[in-house]
Amino acid sequence: MDKAILPEIGKISAEAVHIRRRIHANPELGFEETATGDLVAGLLAQWGYEVTRMAGTGVVGRLRNGAGRALGLRADMDALPIHEATNLAWRSTIPGRMHACGHDGHTAMLLAAARHLAESRNFAGTLNLLFQPAEEGLGGAARMLAEGLFDRFPCEAVFAMHNLPGLPTGQLAFRAGPAMASADSARIRVEGMGGHGATPHATIDPVVVGAAIVSALQSIVARNVDPQAAAVVTVGRLHAGDTANVIPETAEMELTIRCLSPDLRDMLESRIRRLAEAQAESFGARAVVDYRRSHPVLVNHPAETAMARRVAEGWLGREAIVPDLRPAMASEDFALMLEHCPGSYIHIGNGVNSAPLHNPHYDFNDEALAMGASYWVKLAEAFLAPGAAAETAGAQGGHCQA
Repeated sequence: MDKAILPEIGKISAEAVHIRRRIHANPELGFEETATGDLVAGLLAQWGYEVTRMAGTGVVGRLRNGAGRALGLRADMDALPIHEATNLAWRSTIPGRMHACGHDGHTAMLLAAARHLAESRNFAGTLNLLFQPAEEGLGGAARMLAEGLFDRFPCEAVFAMHNLPGLPTGQLAFRAGPAMASADSARIRVEGMGGHGATPHATIDPVVVGAAIVSALQSIVARNVDPQAAAVVTVGRLHAGDTANVIPETAEMELTIRCLSPDLRDMLESRIRRLAEAQAESFGARAVVDYRRSHPVLVNHPAETAMARRVAEGWLGREAIVPDLRPAMASEDFALMLEHCPGSYIHIGNGVNSAPLHNPHYDFNDEALAMGASYWVKLAEAFLAPGAAAETAGAQGGHCQA
């Protein structure tokens, strides 16, 4: 693996690791990434990038080098509200917050690539580096888009990279088409009639109704979804009452809903609404469903994914890549950027012994940092090479749709 690392990246890898660990020790939640954003903006300006602040704490660095196409590379910066359980020297210094998803590593990888690309200038065109805030369910990508991201920084393609625990360190994985699930949520409020626990016949017990709804929801994936498709309907929270001898007036549950198809997404919403309302009505109760859509299905564009895979194969060889990674039921708001601009979401291995993402024992694997930065350089130089446009033009004509 060390032989694949670009020599120029190898020379600055220790500094990149230092930056990564500095960010890790000082985690900031979504839209609170003030220090992280200031660090990123300061370094980019020092290296000659035009720096723009977006979405509050987000940063865009633009580097122009003659005529040519425009490329976007995106990294996320926010941490999670999790208390770190490691004993690392660079562990979080803020109780209840940690970089449990590797966004510290993603930021450091792109910064290392940014420094090398600014020094080498081995590309023709415009490089847009998108340091996004608030990826963890708070709408960072949506806010950047609402502020005119691709109007202000047009791109022919945009790429992002995320670490993947379980994949050998530094290996790269690709997937064309649907790659990550949509993420929706629902809150179901069951309205019954409360009373004394000793006289249930004089009540409409929302606890019983809620239990029936939970059981019935399991039939949606089992009996309404094609067995060869993928869908998840999970009840993660169910609450009713405060004491044992009182039947409450209401019960409330919260769901997460995931799938890999827009049509299936519509069907799941329809079935959840109808099933909850019908179950409640059968008991003489009422169900109020508050259904909220969040991230869409992440769909990697075939031409851009194929190009990104070819760059990796030519650099590392076929044995070091996964050409067709299985789709994941986790979600990612980079999906919104891919709805506006062709591109692809790539995974880099965090090691077979890595703790899972969103786990208090997780840490980004610094051995992957130089590999990831080297790949960003390789991809940028390939995409922005003179005469490369015809090879990578996607089905949408290779242009962002604002």
